[in-house]
Amino acid sequence: FPRDELDPLHCGGRGPDRGDPSNLNINDVLGNYSLTLIDALDTLAVMGNSSEFQKAVKLVIDTVSFDKDSTVQVFEATIRVLGSLLSAHIIITDSKQPFGDMTIKDYDNELLHLAHDLAVRLLPAFENTKTGIPYPRVNLKKGVPADSRNETCTAGAGSLLVEFGILSRLLGDSTFEWVARRAVKALWSLRSNITGLLGNVVNIQTGHWVGKQSGLGAGSDSFYEYLLKSYILFGEKEDLEMFNDAYRNIQNHLRRGREACNEGEGDPPLYVNVNMYTGQLMNTWIDSLQAFFPGLQVLIGDVEDAICLHAFYYAIWKRYGALPERYNWQLQAPDVPFYPLRPELVESTYLLYQATKNPFYLHVGMDILQSLEKYTKAKCGYATLHHVVEKTKEDRMESFFLSETCKYLYLLFDEENPVHKSGNKFMFTTEGHIVSVDERFRNSLWEDILPGDEDSAEKTKPNELKAANFSSNCNRVPDERRYLLPLKSNYMRQIDQMVGLI
Repeated sequence: FPRDELDPLHCGGRGPDRGDPSNLNINDVLGNYSLTLIDALDTLAVMGNSSEFQKAVKLVIDTVSFDKDSTVQVFEATIRVLGSLLSAHIIITDSKQPFGDMTIKDYDNELLHLAHDLAVRLLPAFENTKTGIPYPRVNLKKGVPADSRNETCTAGAGSLLVEFGILSRLLGDSTFEWVARRAVKALWSLRSNITGLLGNVVNIQTGHWVGKQSGLGAGSDSFYEYLLKSYILFGEKEDLEMFNDAYRNIQNHLRRGREACNEGEGDPPLYVNVNMYTGQLMNTWIDSLQAFFPGLQVLIGDVEDAICLHAFYYAIWKRYGALPERYNWQLQAPDVPFYPLRPELVESTYLLYQATKNPFYLHVGMDILQSLEKYTKAKCGYATLHHVVEKTKEDRMESFFLSETCKYLYLLFDEENPVHKSGNKFMFTTEGHIVSVDERFRNSLWEDILPGDEDSAEKTKPNELKAANFSSNCNRVPDERRYLLPLKSNYMRQIDQMVGLI
């Protein structure tokens, strides 16, 4: 503090790379606005640390401003900063205070005002695009840069609805939800009429697909996640219909391997990258972001399939003590060998444990925790692994390590946490920020003016969630299976062989 990110090897802070504006790896994320402090706010609350939470909130209120000459990625600023400000605001103003006393003396909605200010600065990204799909980057002071590219990824443009929708509903101002929903619908309308799949990179002016790869990883992942989570939070039926349609097409065209996870012959189930128009295999790698998908399958009730897919990523983790950014399942080797402390495997482990209560997932969590301690711990924090085989470190600790990786690990082992015990229902954003599933988010005042069919504003009750999938009947895992391996040992062995563990 007040820098954006911790350099755990040199014990310093870092902000945007002003010397090299083209260094998007840094500049997309670091906006010179105390990113890590903001991103970690609700982690402190979930851990019950009210004094540190209150101290951190006061620091944000007293020192953070978005009036900065910083060009940031709209998606990253939304999920990391906007989402965290909204989550912390909801925690502070919750009359039930489930995490202990997280109230702030004389709090006057400052975090909500900051969130509003940031969102207004992101709005220019949605202007002057012929499709309604936003520009990928925006300067917080000046709007969309003159040299801005007209290409954006599906996840970046289509995963803004949860944060923008919460902000709209808290403010009673439909603008933010409207632009985010328009972007989702625009992307949805561009899906292939043969396979129903979407690509991963689109031109925001022409609507032509520049990247025709359809997969579950980078460029696509949170688009699918937010179709379901928007429905869970806001109850808009059309979000669930889009999700079910997308899930069906994913099962039809991306899933390879035997039909059932835990019975039958054939290869273990795997989700591959295909051409959006033909469904043909495009490459033989998966990326570490795809490890979120078993968690999403848990939310929709497809627990059996989630068990199988999770086992595959866990086997890769066991082999390297980390998940390489890209893993080539044909060559049984990393294609891109670094690991930036990503949370996706931990997140799926946590959600699978909540769904099955099988102690196996506590062992997985312990394994992950011990690997992080052994290979990534540095003098002042935890460092990115530059190479998962050689275990060399890079001087970077991304903000999601505190907002997601640590939070999901903590919750996995904290059975008594208010998240599990308070009787409140919670949902996690794609950045791991916690939001209460609350009646007030299901009431919007502007159903008639959201883009699309007037009759689609019909609401559904939370318990009407049904998965459209073919691999399971979404039955709860029976109690007698709770203390067995979630996957039969011969299938576990098969997966271990598949990733070169044995």
